[in-house]
Formats: sequence, structure tokens, C-alpha cells
Amino acid sequence: MKNCHVALLVMSALLTNNLIAEEIEEVIVTSSYIDEALSEIENPLHVLDGEDITNTSTQSLGESLSNLLGVSYTDFGSGVGQPIIRGMSGSRVKILNNGMVVRDVSGLGADHINDIDLNNVQQIEVVRGPSSLLYSNGSIGGIINVVDNTIARKDFAESKLRFGVETQSVNDGDTHDLSYQNNLGGFNLSFAYKDSQFGNFDIPDDAVLHSEEDHDEHEEEHHDEEEEHEAELGHLPNSDYESTSKRLGLSKTGAWGYFGVSVNNVESIYGIPFHGEGHEEHEGEEHEGEEHEGEEHEGERIFSTTDSDVFNLEGAYEVNSSWLQKIDYFYRDSDYSLTEQHAEGEEEGHESEEHEGGHHEEGPTLFKNEAKEYGAIFDLTNNSNSQKVVLNFAQEDISIIGAEAFMQPTDNAEKSIGYYLSTELDLFHLDFGIRRDQIDRKGSLSHEEHGEEEHHDEEEGHEEGDHEEETEYFDRDIKNTSFALSLGRDLNDFWNINFGIARVERAPSAVELFMNGPHLATGRLEVGNTSLKSETSNNIDLTFSYENEGFFSVFTFFKNDVDNYIYLLDETEEEHEEHEEEHGDHEGLILANYLQNDAQLDGYEFEVGKVFELARGTFSLSLARDSVSGEFKNGNNIPRMVPSRNIYSASYSERSFEAKLNFQDVDEQNDIGQGETKTDSYQMLDVLLKKTFNINNQGDLSVSVFANNVLDEVARNHSSFVKDKVPLPGSNYGVKFNFKF
Repeated sequence: MKNCHVALLVMSALLTNNLIAEEIEEVIVTSSYIDEALSEIENPLHVLDGEDITNTSTQSLGESLSNLLGVSYTDFGSGVGQPIIRGMSGSRVKILNNGMVVRDVSGLGADHINDIDLNNVQQIEVVRGPSSLLYSNGSIGGIINVVDNTIARKDFAESKLRFGVETQSVNDGDTHDLSYQNNLGGFNLSFAYKDSQFGNFDIPDDAVLHSEEDHDEHEEEHHDEEEEHEAELGHLPNSDYESTSKRLGLSKTGAWGYFGVSVNNVESIYGIPFHGEGHEEHEGEEHEGEEHEGEEHEGERIFSTTDSDVFNLEGAYEVNSSWLQKIDYFYRDSDYSLTEQHAEGEEEGHESEEHEGGHHEEGPTLFKNEAKEYGAIFDLTNNSNSQKVVLNFAQEDISIIGAEAFMQPTDNAEKSIGYYLSTELDLFHLDFGIRRDQIDRKGSLSHEEHGEEEHHDEEEGHEEGDHEEETEYFDRDIKNTSFALSLGRDLNDFWNINFGIARVERAPSAVELFMNGPHLATGRLEVGNTSLKSETSNNIDLTFSYENEGFFSVFTFFKNDVDNYIYLLDETEEEHEEHEEEHGDHEGLILANYLQNDAQLDGYEFEVGKVFELARGTFSLSLARDSVSGEFKNGNNIPRMVPSRNIYSASYSERSFEAKLNFQDVDEQNDIGQGETKTDSYQMLDVLLKKTFNINNQGDLSVSVFANNVLDEVARNHSSFVKDKVPLPGSNYGVKFNFKF
């Protein structure tokens, strides 16, 4: 099958475009809160059509968006791809589904996947910068809103049945998906199903699994072993990924509005390559008899399983009074769980497996988030402007049970009220939003009280009676006020200018407050800080856009001063040695504390291009670049900051045929934070060909042939915690069939 993929893609190797060029096209859709045509909203916004996601290779959410200006991702193997917007990640970037926050446990670990289903989506909205407060609280980086039509707001005009099949070479993977929608007896029925199975992915021919620094650290003790281990490898162990998703929706519409319900389920299992194991970072001293760092995983499967069930209810009631047009309402009940497990020589996990020899005596760790969210949107639109008042309430119960229970159960409650305005002034188009958030986080910390001074000298194991635990409880009631304003103006028929200013507050997350234990995914002993204050982002951005006779350009400059920026600071080697002497080596983990410092992120994004109208079809070329730098006010660099990059794209389309090419030239990253290593530059070439065939006027068959990382480039994602150990996948060739009836 791999040879077939290669043959198909050799024929395509000259053409294709990236999603950036597609943004130039006007897309008339509506956003979740302000309900305006997105083509008319003067915000730093991308809109990706669902067809583009459907016809490209199956990827993580972050990887699917990584060709967009200002958007990148951090990886932890193939299944995990958490998005980064303008250098910001984690809880600063909110993932939404149909306007409501996806409340999974991705924020609890760098190795946790986002619970999002990209099958049969209408579009993906990406808002860069703090103006995204229109959607969610604390989103000082931006938001990604995945919109589907599971609950139809308008009657389906016709029935649609789609069946898709996909295969990939890099992981011997395959995907099957099915979707159906129809109006039956006056009710709109929607169904979507997808099953994906990917094996361990191939790494580039020249890639090794450890950095030179790692090699130097163990050269004396493990020279021979290292030489053998750093030999070129074919694939990355524990990088497999399987997922099954199901969505079912039912709705009823009328002149009075609409009402609908849906149920969603996503299950997955994915391997975790190079999961931190204590001695992984500092294993050269007291580990006689143990295998070398990378070899400890041979025969051992480290993996996670996830299961989420989501119930949605939403609707709208048309009031049509002089001051109130309609009321939108929504309710979501979600139950998300992730279980991390270890198994010797097993492909499937066994929940309470205990490892022979005491290598991993711990059982599984269960991460759970049970959440409810509900609210209403009051439409006060009149002839002169669009106005909305939004009420939103959310409750989250987060718990971690098992071997890696680095945080005790927390209760999180959120209450928000927001006002949003969009109107035309004499000289400018104005978008304005203000919201008030009340966030209550309840958690606890346990401290060990040692009764004997001699405990310090008993590192090799003490009895349970040697210490007692004392629990301290906390209730953080946080009140934040945020606003964003943008002014847009057409300077002439070709030039447009937009200026945005925002002040957005983000409450510290439960992890940042109450974390207190070993976090093996990051190889750290992480300690939270219950005294953390809310971050305050003071952001300005300025955008110039031009379009005339096929030429187009967009230039954006932004500056984001963040007061009380929360970050994780690793101890130095000297500090680690001191802690080893005083308290032991923390099982070899790096001690890291959540701290705050004022920070500044500056950057720019630009794209220039030309669209050529040919005798048959349209051809376009574009050049783009994005760059962001982040420093604390003391001059130190913010860790894991994304490097600058150039994006070159070309595309050709005519009726039933499309060809797209995307080439990323990613700079090296030398501006590193404490404890980081530098990252080399790399180039990434992706190609896509798509041909659509009409089948007897009964339906369409679309055939997509794709090639990712055509150059088989050794690439390491600087924002990843495991970049020195886990390279990005090698060349990936594949084909995708979509039947539509």
C-alpha cells in the first residue's frame, strides 16, 4: 500500500496551497455570540471551511490549523496537538464547540489530547488575540471554535449521505467515516461517525530519539549502549493512536425559532512516547541495574484511554418586540475521563496491572472532569446596531485518582455577564465587548508532617508511621472585568485599516493554584501557588489590508503586555543538586514552581499574494510570515516560545479539480528560557490534489491525494516538552475517498 501511495503522490508533487490563501475568499457565516457575518467583523479572524478539513489528512486539532498565520501547536506524539495562538497556549487559548468551552482535561497534562471531533464540521473559527473575549473568559491568547450542524438551526433542504475512507503511509493508518442528515416528518436528523486507527509513526531517516546533550551526559557510563540506541530508527514506539467518535442530533424549527438536542461520544486510546520516569532526566548517579533512559520503555506500553459523553440542548425563541428580537439558550452536560496506564508487553491496557520486578508498581491514574454549562443570549439588535447581552454559568468538578494524582479534587464555578455591540459610525465600524466574570476555585493541598529528624537520613524507604498528612483547604473567589474594542475603516476602494485594543483578565487555573506532585509527562515535580493573581493582558493590534485586481496583502502588528504572567520555572542544576542533598532527588524529577512575572509578547503577521484568472481555472501564489517574541520584564525569555517562520503557498482550481502546495520554512529558535535547549530550523512541504467526479447525477466522488513532509525533514517542535526526544513524523503519503449522495 505504501508503494501505491508513493506512486500516486509523485504525480502530484508540484502543486498545492495552504489554508491561508483560502481565507481571502469571503465566507458568509455567523459567529456564536454576536451573530454577524464574519466577513464583516473587524477582528483578527480566520474561518476554515469544513470541506478543507474533510479532504485533508486526519490530524490533531492543532496540526490541522498549523498553516494559519499566528497559529501553531505543541505535540506529544501523534494524538496530542494542543493549539498555540501568538505564542500563547494552555488555558490562555480556549477550545470551543458551537460556542461553548470544551471542558476536558487537556489542561491537566502536556500529554493529554483535546476532546474535539473534526468529523463533518461546518467550519472552524479562529480568533487571534484578546478580542476573543466575545466567546469566552480568560482567552487572552485566542479561541478556536469548531462549528458543526448536529443541531440544525434551519430545516435541511435535502438529504445528504457521505461516506469517507482514508489511508496513510507514515503510520499504516486508516480512517472510516459516515455522516447523514435529513428532514424526516418535520424533524431534522443528523448523524456522524468516525473510526481512526493509526500505528506507531515513522520518523525521518536521519532522526535519532535523543539530543546531543543527552548523549554527552551519559557518554562515560553508557557509551556503547548510546551508540546502539542512537542508531537510525524506523518508527517511534508508543506513538500509536485510535479514536472513535459518534454524534446524533435532532431539532425542530419554525417561525417561533428552533429547539434541538444532541449526544456526542468520543473514545480514544493513544500511546505516550518518552513518558517521564524520574531518572529520565538525572539517571547517571544511583541507577545501577536499571536500563538506559530510552531502553526502559522497550517492551513496556505507556498509554492513555479517553471516554467523553456530552449532552447538548439549545434553542432560540423569536420575540420580535421593539427592543428584544430573540432569546438564544443553551445547556451542556459533559462527562470526560482519561486513564493513563502502564503495561508490560501489552497492546491494550489492563487497568490495575502491577509490573514484575517493581519497575512500575503504580496502577492507572484516572483524570475526570464532570461539567455543566448553561446560559442565554438576549438579542437587542435594532436598525442602527447589533447588540447582545450574554449570561453564562459553568460548574466543573475535576479529580485525579491513582499513581499520578498530583492534584487533589477541585470544584470550579464560573458566572459571567457580557455586553457586545457592533455598529457603523461616521468614520469607523465599531466592535465592542465587555464582560464581568466571577470565578470560584476550591481546592486543597496536603503537607507531610515528619515526626523524626532522622527521616532525612532514611532515603531508602520509611514506614507509613513515619509521617502524617495535614490538609489545607482553599477557596479562591476571583472577580475579573475585561473589554475589547476594534475600529475598522475603509481608506479607499483598496485599503482597509483596523485597530484593536483590549484589556483581558485571566484567573489562574486549578493546576496553577493547586498542583503539588510529580507530573511525569513533563518530567517535573510541579508545585502550584495558591496566592497567584489573575493575569491581565493589555493588548493592541493594528492591521492593514489591501485588495485590488487580484493582488492582496494583510499586515498585522501586535503588542501584548501581560501583568502577572503565570509560568512554570524549572530549578537550575545547582538548585537540583542542593535539593538532592537536603530532600532526596524527587525521584529524579526536576522541581518546577508556578510563578508570576510581568511579561511582554510582540509580534507581526503578514501575507502578500496574487490571484491569476486563467482561461481555465484560477491560480494563486502567496508569501506569508509570522513572528512572536516573549520576554519577562527582567529580560529572561518566556520558555517554549514558537519560532518565526515563512509560509509559501500556491494553488490551482477549476471546477472539479484542485491542487494545493504549502511550504513552511521554520527558523531556528535560539531565544530560550531557563533549562531549555535550542531548536534547529527545518522545512516542511505538504501537497494536496483533489478531483471530484459526478456519479450519474446521483452524487459526487471526491478523491484527495496528499503528501505531508514530502522532504522527510527531521523537525522538532520547540514548544513541546519532549522535542529533544520526539521528532515530528516523517514523510506521509495517503489517499482519501469521499462519497456524497
